[in-house]
Amino acid sequence: MKLVSYLANNGEHLGLFVENTIYNLPENAGLIGKQLPDSMAAFLNGGTDAMKIAHEVNTGIINKSIKGIAANVNSDALLAPVPHPTSCRDGYAFRQHVEAARRNRKVPMITEFDQNPIFYFTNHNAVQGPGDIVCMPDHFQKLDFELEVSIVIGKKGRNVKAADADSYIAGYMIMNDMSARTLQMEEMALNLGPAKGKDFSTVIGPWLVTPDELEQYKVPAKPGHVGNAYDLSMTCKVNGKVVSQGNMKEMDWTFAEIIERCAYGVDILPGDVIGSGTVGTGCFLELNGTGLLNDPNYKVQWLQPNDVVEMDVKGLGHLSNTIKKDNSDFSILALKKFSETTA
Repeated sequence: MKLVSYLANNGEHLGLFVENTIYNLPENAGLIGKQLPDSMAAFLNGGTDAMKIAHEVNTGIINKSIKGIAANVNSDALLAPVPHPTSCRDGYAFRQHVEAARRNRKVPMITEFDQNPIFYFTNHNAVQGPGDIVCMPDHFQKLDFELEVSIVIGKKGRNVKAADADSYIAGYMIMNDMSARTLQMEEMALNLGPAKGKDFSTVIGPWLVTPDELEQYKVPAKPGHVGNAYDLSMTCKVNGKVVSQGNMKEMDWTFAEIIERCAYGVDILPGDVIGSGTVGTGCFLELNGTGLLNDPNYKVQWLQPNDVVEMDVKGLGHLSNTIKKDNSDFSILALKKFSETTA
């Protein structure tokens, strides 16, 4: 089942995406005498009962036992599937990406990667779906994409064990963790962040795919790890050219293990979004570093105004965004203070 949030009549609505058509979920639930809320947040808080009704409606539309009422909108109306997450975390699950990034900086692989499935919090108020990504001038100082997969939590939990954690996942989405590398590196030099380098746009979409749709792609987790893993090819194109290719099955830390760490001593809530971290080759930072390591004359690439970023993940859909420049010329990099010794 594919769940969407969409814009119509100046409001946000909850829908099903079936055979390239959007169906308003509560309207079609009414056809079988059931009630559902018209927002993703309220729906997720409805837990398994709401999800069961949605599956019933989805199945009925597919097998024609329900004469579904299509919403008078197209895919241009799609928002982020979870437009108002209760929180947004991002993980660090792909060894290939971490190894390559550290090799490119000529530092050894960090042993702590194999000890803990770490994550950080990003700005849940900057989550968006398909469409334009509006960036400030400083964001264009080494503006980057990050090809990822994300999940949304479907029920409240605390101190959840990895062996049980997959049952807390309501669904999966593509994620593009937009990154302003100059801002990010200035923060990281102070051992703090990511913050301003990451807080302006996190893209998820185009729809939320429930776990049952991915059963056919399930593979064993990597040795020594616990939780579901999936063989889902991942691709990113910029202006029609393939720049990144990976696979979700290469996650070393599973989402179940990441959830276990997230939920230690705190509540995880319906609507919490958690990203996988960048797949190997999944950003220009890594690709540029590898290119320069192999060829000093390698031409580095960063995102520019009007670039089109397209991400495809098997089973999860196609996510497209266009990079736009904000009209403001305000710069926080220009406010940087210099001491007499560095001026």
